[in-house]
Amino acid sequence: MIRIEALQKTYGATQALAGIDLSVEAGELFAFLGPNGAGKTTTIRILTGLTRKGSGRVVLAGHDIETEPLVVKRLCGLVPQHINLDSELTVTENLDIHGRLFGMDATRRRTRIFELLSYVEMEDRKNSLVKQLSGGLKRRLMIARALMHEPRILFLDEPTVGLDAAIRRRIWALIKRVQQDGTTIFLTTHYIEEAEFLSGRVAFLDQGRIVAVDTPRAFIEQQGQWAMDLINGEGMQTRYFATRDKATASTAGQEAGYTLRRVNLEDAFLALTGKKVR
Repeated sequence: MIRIEALQKTYGATQALAGIDLSVEAGELFAFLGPNGAGKTTTIRILTGLTRKGSGRVVLAGHDIETEPLVVKRLCGLVPQHINLDSELTVTENLDIHGRLFGMDATRRRTRIFELLSYVEMEDRKNSLVKQLSGGLKRRLMIARALMHEPRILFLDEPTVGLDAAIRRRIWALIKRVQQDGTTIFLTTHYIEEAEFLSGRVAFLDQGRIVAVDTPRAFIEQQGQWAMDLINGEGMQTRYFATRDKATASTAGQEAGYTLRRVNLEDAFLALTGKKVR
């Protein structure tokens, strides 16, 4: 569904993308992870036609983004990092305007708005002004808006940023439902547990280059199942173990403070790059 070949982008003397290659299958939920400045948002902006690429090739559902830009834009829905709804309009009006921009007729717009408000459980807020909504409801509305024109690919750029844990999990359930309905999803996030829970595969991006691509389980198993974080005068060091028993045994006689925990995706990223995802 998504094919990227030797994609490069520079901003002045800064190389944002240094020749990435990537493919995403139809119906897949693919996570794109990396620290701030790694090139995640630049990639999404190029894939959705908001930024011109430097060089390379991008094909979405068989359509080249350079030679068929309008076709590609109709294939894509985008939920950006920052809330960009019209706060002075109602929930329904925001969805209606999006439908008009994509050439949907009045009957189809009304039907689709009804479907989507039910889908994101916001039927009772259809006439509410956006400025009256909570952060979680605004995020749900942004997902509904991105789905208004029935895209085949949904791009989610930090879709739960700033939300508390309980609301994030409601958004996760909604995202999984969208995928189960057949939409291909390309996700960026700083919440490592979000990528672990949602994605089938993950790409680690660092300094504009893809470091590795694999499933969350495979990345974690490369490190082990359990980690021990040791706190000492030099800061924190982490050791990895195949089992909890081995991790526990290693604590015998340990004078430094320590914490035992499950290995996560951030451990894998640190091992590959020496950097945190955030």
